Amino acid sequence: MLPYLEREWGNPSSTYRFGSKLKGAIEKAREQVADLVGAKSPREILFTSGGTESNNTAIHSAILSRPEKKHIITSQVEHSSVLSYCRHLEKHHGYQVTYLPVDREGLFALSDLEAAMSADTAIVSLMWANNETGVLFPVHEIGIRCHDRGIPFHCDAVQAAGKLPIDLKNAPIDYLSITGHKIGASKGCGALYVQRKTPFIPFIHGGHQEKGKRGGTESVALVVGLGVASEISQQKLPVYDSNVRPLRDALEHGIFGAFPDCELNGHKTLRLQNTSNIYFPGIAAEAMLLLLDQAGVCGSSGSACLADSPDPSHVIAAMKPGAAARNSVRWSLGLWNNPDEIAQVVRQILRITSTLRS
Repeated sequence: MLPYLEREWGNPSSTYRFGSKLKGAIEKAREQVADLVGAKSPREILFTSGGTESNNTAIHSAILSRPEKKHIITSQVEHSSVLSYCRHLEKHHGYQVTYLPVDREGLFALSDLEAAMSADTAIVSLMWANNETGVLFPVHEIGIRCHDRGIPFHCDAVQAAGKLPIDLKNAPIDYLSITGHKIGASKGCGALYVQRKTPFIPFIHGGHQEKGKRGGTESVALVVGLGVASEISQQKLPVYDSNVRPLRDALEHGIFGAFPDCELNGHKTLRLQNTSNIYFPGIAAEAMLLLLDQAGVCGSSGSACLADSPDPSHVIAAMKPGAAARNSVRWSLGLWNNPDEIAQVVRQILRITSTLRS
């Protein structure tokens, strides 16, 4: 990224050579992102500012492409960028939104999805992997049911990209969102896959950047970084599971071995390899996170996007009514973690849990 922050600072949309030559760097990054998600063509990749914009853009495009349809289907555990936009459409634009419920393991019933579909449904927006629990939704089955009814399917794959194989050449998905900072790129850059036959209406209007699909001067450095991160993630994908899953399992084994009353939030197997969300009965998540932070351990009680909100996790609340939403902590692991770190984290968790329960 450094050359595009220091020397190659021209405007890629300009006609002068100093700027226009940067179009090649953007197109290379588009190819790298397309390879990561298995798109048929790089032209199906649209660069955005991140997952939030990608999610909003997909929903916006679908509803404006079919303005006569006023119904949206999503779930109770989606990312706030989807839920907030859906609530806005309900409140200000007369849309009806079905929020599919989930069970204690964070899964929804496909029969509920089928029952909610109607001739008035403009889009189904359901995530691939939950950002708080890692629970995986059956996206292929969702897509088949949507396409059988002629309904566009948007998938928020922000958490799944770089951790699971994605092959959009053979997946019934019309829109798919990813973001850079979940795969090692900078914050502030993401992408939206738009299947080449899917109608598209821009969310951000301006110049003719991104082939008229998104106005605004391109941030070449961020786009290049996203492209390189996509390529590295694709290269490391074959070893991701074998390297990260044992670390997560060791973390959970240490916690559950010492405190059998603790409970996993989410399905035991149908979840990402790197995510562990645990309910600690009788312990306020805020207290544990404060003490963990003092010990140099990072955790979360919900989505980082809602860290300033006083409300408990809407994801855990949808799964388990009661105190669990305020007494749960999440850890996310990656290829850079190692067994020694996990052992240290387990020791700190056991120490802090014992202190808070004494």
